Amino acid sequence: MTNQSAVAVDASAKPNLGLLPTWNLGDLYPALDSPILKRDLEAADAEATTFQTRWRGRLAEEAALPGGGGLIEAIKAYEALEDRLGRLISYAGLVYAGDTSSPANAKFYGDIQARVTDISARVLFFGLELNRIEDAVMEAALAANPQLAHYRPWIADLRLERPFQLEDRIEELFLEKAVTGPASWNRLFDETMTGLRFKVRGDDLSIEETLNLLQEDDKALRQEAAEALASVFSANLRLFSLITNTLAKDKEISDRWRGFTDIADSRHLANRVEREVVDALAAAVREAYPSISHRYYRLKAGWLGQEALDHWDRNAPLPGMERRPIGWDEARETVMTAYAGFSPRMAEIAGHFFDRNWIDAGVRPGKSPGAFAHPTVPSAHPYVLLNYLGKPRDVMTLAHELGHGVHQVLAARQGPLMAPTPLTLAETASVFGEMLTFRSLLEKTPDPQQRRFLIASKVEDMINTVIRQIAFYNFERALHTERREGELTSERIGQIWVETQGESLGPSVRLQPGYETFWAYIPHFIHSPFYVYAYAFGDCLVNSLYAVYLQSDEGFAERYLTMLEAGGTKHHTELLAPFGLDATDPGFWHRGLSVISGLIDELEALEA
Repeated sequence: MTNQSAVAVDASAKPNLGLLPTWNLGDLYPALDSPILKRDLEAADAEATTFQTRWRGRLAEEAALPGGGGLIEAIKAYEALEDRLGRLISYAGLVYAGDTSSPANAKFYGDIQARVTDISARVLFFGLELNRIEDAVMEAALAANPQLAHYRPWIADLRLERPFQLEDRIEELFLEKAVTGPASWNRLFDETMTGLRFKVRGDDLSIEETLNLLQEDDKALRQEAAEALASVFSANLRLFSLITNTLAKDKEISDRWRGFTDIADSRHLANRVEREVVDALAAAVREAYPSISHRYYRLKAGWLGQEALDHWDRNAPLPGMERRPIGWDEARETVMTAYAGFSPRMAEIAGHFFDRNWIDAGVRPGKSPGAFAHPTVPSAHPYVLLNYLGKPRDVMTLAHELGHGVHQVLAARQGPLMAPTPLTLAETASVFGEMLTFRSLLEKTPDPQQRRFLIASKVEDMINTVIRQIAFYNFERALHTERREGELTSERIGQIWVETQGESLGPSVRLQPGYETFWAYIPHFIHSPFYVYAYAFGDCLVNSLYAVYLQSDEGFAERYLTMLEAGGTKHHTELLAPFGLDATDPGFWHRGLSVISGLIDELEALEA
């Protein structure tokens, strides 16, 4: 009944990429109608009821007893329930991502989501009551009980949310209404986007296939693809504007009730990063627009023989650049060689994703666009979704998502409550995987022309990861700020989009008619407001981290893997201290950005 076969999918369609893997979700559950899944749902339901009856209203009393009384028993029971619920919702989400167009998958996902939310509502009191325990009482309990002290990082993180915590019944209402609120709008966006078809030269293509054409040699084909995207986005713009306006208002209501003063503060709290650190990052990147993106696109326009690039030329290949499709086996070998050169242990973990069918790589109708690594739960393992089309950038995406996957495997030892990592540090692991792959390829490329192509490709990736993501962040800030005064029309959203993106791209990129609709397809704006700065954070951090690696002794890889193993148990200042790095240093971001600028210097030198 499901799509979790371990049999590889033949990628015989254009181009021939070899056998692309399909993930095996049987490690979570055998099928949608599995008795094991039904048993877990019933068990979770019963455990939540028992937990609520046993502990609700008693935590402060227990904490005041010697050694924290039964707090450790309660935390362990809560953690076990979180793992079971996480397994259920992860399975449903992955099945749905595999084919969002399937009514059976959509119903299954919706039903599981509703059931898990209902169960979670019964144990929501736990974190709220823990946060009402007086600091002195909690500290005494932690000091007296080593088992309880193990959970100190989780308790400390939980208590950061105290200023924004509401009365229990309101919190329960927020949780339960999320299923028919933000989650439903997210699902509408996903199902609409995956159902869209774009006609290019007689073919009806998915969004992934159409966006892929923007990397083709044929300028006319790139223009046709861009115009097809704009045409379809325009036809659906009222819906995408409604979704965006509704979710922005929903966030404003939540932020207002909780007392967040800045539109991005809830994301900063979730990322365990200070607002001033993100502000410094955003300001440094914006200041670097002229020296990085403006300068690079001026160079690229010259290489393509143009006075300026049209927006559909931004990711065009360079003249003379090898354009053969990269088969799956070659992509795997490229990434695995790079990982092994850094750390055999890292390569061994990455190898499990290939050997044990933890990857779904092929493009097919209904499949969720983009790419992700889903950690599922510590009692299982992560899964990676790609839409692999054989482009060099797809190889880097594989390296990126495997970086996430390795991180998630290593952090799993912290357990369900402390394995999750803030986005900023999660993206550090993924971008580091990309950097390893890029440097490995560069070392094997002595030819100056081929080095130029490699460096230019890396610069483009870095611009997309740093400059473009901060431009996205600025777009979101402007949109959410203006939404507080009332709904934004499609035209106004498009204006904000063109203004923020045009500033970042510079005078050497012409934003032609139709580009004003391109905000509509970015899923992060819908699913995770203000997520995007985490990419820039990770890229700049990795630039500094990699510089330390090049100058370090043989123990760097071990220190790096230890950092990943920490999961969510340490603040970014603690994790970076062993490497002599400090993201709160005002000069930190400028050093990371100078690496990108330095690569452009090298490209200019190759031109001389």
